[in-house]
Amino acid sequence: MKFTCAQNELNTNLSLVSRAVPSRPNHPVLGNVLFVADEEKGEISLTAFDLSLGIKTSFQATVSESGTVTLPAKLLNDIVSRLSDGEITLVVEEQDDAEEQILATLTSVSGRFQLRGMLATEFPQLPSIENGETIILPITALTEGLKASLFAASTDETKQVLTGVHLTGTPDSLEFAATDGHRLSVVQTPLEEAETSNITQGFGVTIPARTLRELERILSVNQTTDLVTLRVDEGQIIFEIGDQKLTSRKLEGAYPAYQQLIPKKFDRSVTLERKRLLSSLERVAVLADQKNNLVKFSLDGDKGQLTLSVESPDLGSAKELMPAEMSGDNTDIAFNVKYLMDGLKALPASQISMQLNESTQPVIFSPLDGLKMTYLVMPVQIRN
Repeated sequence: MKFTCAQNELNTNLSLVSRAVPSRPNHPVLGNVLFVADEEKGEISLTAFDLSLGIKTSFQATVSESGTVTLPAKLLNDIVSRLSDGEITLVVEEQDDAEEQILATLTSVSGRFQLRGMLATEFPQLPSIENGETIILPITALTEGLKASLFAASTDETKQVLTGVHLTGTPDSLEFAATDGHRLSVVQTPLEEAETSNITQGFGVTIPARTLRELERILSVNQTTDLVTLRVDEGQIIFEIGDQKLTSRKLEGAYPAYQQLIPKKFDRSVTLERKRLLSSLERVAVLADQKNNLVKFSLDGDKGQLTLSVESPDLGSAKELMPAEMSGDNTDIAFNVKYLMDGLKALPASQISMQLNESTQPVIFSPLDGLKMTYLVMPVQIRN
């Protein structure tokens, strides 16, 4: 195998797939990246796979000799990322199939490096889907939905199904839902009917948050006009964006009936300026008690004012006032300040509404215009 390519091309694509390389592979070959050089197409494809998440990408190169090899991802990444701009040539000498150790030589303007690799036959194949559902989605809808939901997914591996985002579809919209048991984000992004005409009734899939974070990275470097193909079967998910492919296992188990958690009526409603509220929270959070990270909201409709306050026995206290349009009785309510700030950063609007009932019941934050998003936060009980 022999090919020549630009340093930045190899570096970019290698960095992308390396995110699917396990830090502690249970088989040596899984710590490698699979290279496939195609002389006829003038193309190099790279694949990494940890048996759960797989990433494949390809790019154009001058291929003198077709071939396959797997090379250690971390070592190669460390070398290529440090090379200066310019051409890189990678050569793998023909090897007897009986020999497992392979020597690859990488040459650049500044030097020459040799790496030991392994046979490509050792590398597991990425999953494929033959008879599952296939849905074509616009990048814009996916990007908006992920940005406004991913942050709310659980990091607790004991609640596997909550470590993902639940994706459902209708002919005219996609719905993303994520919850960790303390907060819930539900986002609806509109779709052109032609793009989702093949979504079947009752379509729903729970996708690991880790997979979707990698998808976000891939989408960020693609054109917003591009389309994404999503293939789903009983156990696997495959996203295809141009020459790139992302494969993942689905999360098993029934996702919670989250719509039942969202209150239908509210006694109080408050309109707030999102950026001002977020800035105030960031300032007072500096003095929040490290144990409970609590911030108290005091709503005063007579004064048209919201007071934010925090108190820590070890650090001190802080208080900020801001204007608020309010209907309903005055009340005090407290939240985990991190949960609030996470949601406010994701809400895509300058003005937001805060709807609530009693101080122990779920509170809803939503944008007044633009994206249809519901962010539910469970309040924290105030101890007097």
